[in-house]
Amino acid sequence: MNLKRFFPAFALLAAFAVFTASGCRSTEGGNASVADAASAPTIKYDFGSGPAPAGWTKVTPDLAYNDARGFGFEGPAGTTVTAFTGGSGAVTGDGVKSDKPFFFTFKVPSEGNWRVTVTLGEPSAPSLTTINAEIRRLMVLHAATRAGETKTVSFLVNTRTAKIPDGTTVRLKPRETQGEAIAWDDKIQLEFNDTHPAISSLTVARADDVPTVYLIGDSTMTDQPGMPTTSWGQFLPIFFKNTVAIANHGESGEAYSAFRGERRLPKLLSVIKPGDWVISQFGHNDEKERERGPEYGACKNYATEMRNYTKEIRAKGAHLILVTPMARHEFTADGKVKNTHDDYPDAVRAVAKELDVPLIDLTAMSTTMMNVLGDKGSWKLFSRGQDATHHDPYGAWELAKCIAQGIRDTKAEPAQWLSADFKGFDPAKPDPIASFTVPESPRRGGGGGPAGAQRNGKAPTDDPSKPYGQ
Repeated sequence: MNLKRFFPAFALLAAFAVFTASGCRSTEGGNASVADAASAPTIKYDFGSGPAPAGWTKVTPDLAYNDARGFGFEGPAGTTVTAFTGGSGAVTGDGVKSDKPFFFTFKVPSEGNWRVTVTLGEPSAPSLTTINAEIRRLMVLHAATRAGETKTVSFLVNTRTAKIPDGTTVRLKPRETQGEAIAWDDKIQLEFNDTHPAISSLTVARADDVPTVYLIGDSTMTDQPGMPTTSWGQFLPIFFKNTVAIANHGESGEAYSAFRGERRLPKLLSVIKPGDWVISQFGHNDEKERERGPEYGACKNYATEMRNYTKEIRAKGAHLILVTPMARHEFTADGKVKNTHDDYPDAVRAVAKELDVPLIDLTAMSTTMMNVLGDKGSWKLFSRGQDATHHDPYGAWELAKCIAQGIRDTKAEPAQWLSADFKGFDPAKPDPIASFTVPESPRRGGGGGPAGAQRNGKAPTDDPSKPYGQ
């Protein structure tokens, strides 16, 4: 597999050796083959340099990913993953660690929801681990262990392919076959981040019996491929219990009509099941369609598409939450946020009321937050401090909190699925940027205008050796 399609700025860690499947077999217990792992109810990976127990696949720190093996580490360049020993237990007695983020990728037999369970910690030192899945979907934040302590964390990862059961496929954009390709393949990639990530084991099991919250929309909520641009959809999983899967089907440049025309809606309808929920936030690109003729506009094709989507999703036994588009960074002469969406937010509100669909008024919430921060102060919400539409990680975090609070306010079923750690959010009282502690991902890429914006008093950079904000 070519890592450059995932990390344009990185190459595979040169020190990683490429082994054959037979070369990574355990010396004890009969290490499971890739085929065995793929067909087993649970896939089990035992990290470190010691022998693997029966039924576990050994992962030594020098195993680079290749398709033949179906699992292994993937960069980034300059990262060294080392083994540790000295613990107790056949599986937790050894593991791997690093002082920098690293990636582990493995194949799964089919698309859908997968429960991933990871054992963290090392015998001789404290560990601190944050875990992202696929394209920077935040799953675990700051999981800490003391020296000699282990901690097990569990989360759900949704995977998908472009195939649709009727024989057609989603019409992917070039970026989705390159930097975003990992969102559409038969693998799960995990990013182990923070100051000292340390892992001893990982298991993967099919999870068909959990509810799924699907996200559909445009670039302001999609899985953005690289720092600094980040969306609220990438942070939303951390605000839910680990009994709910979050599946982000959003994509840059999408409007309701394009989402259908590119067969993204048929793909969605082919996988949702009764009891699932869909959170829909369109508008930024739909607004451009007004130039196409009188049949286009907020109260015409935009509202019609919302009605049709609602009908088609409900026909599957699933439910919908409508979200108004967040405000852009544009202020009036008197220092207030300007409504650049015209009557599109009103159209969402009207359709939600007409069809009795729960509504999250992100236009209003983001406007309140930006008015509090002011013209200059609210730039810190936006990518590189210059992109008036897309967001910095801090801004995405604040918007994800708005969405979580909006879900709670709807009193719809997903409100019961929010994490107990989410204490609520008032957009009139945004968090200070100093309180934002999500580690930067080494996954860098597109984003939001030229370099030079300030973040915590420091200018960002596209140099991969210099993390954003450092």
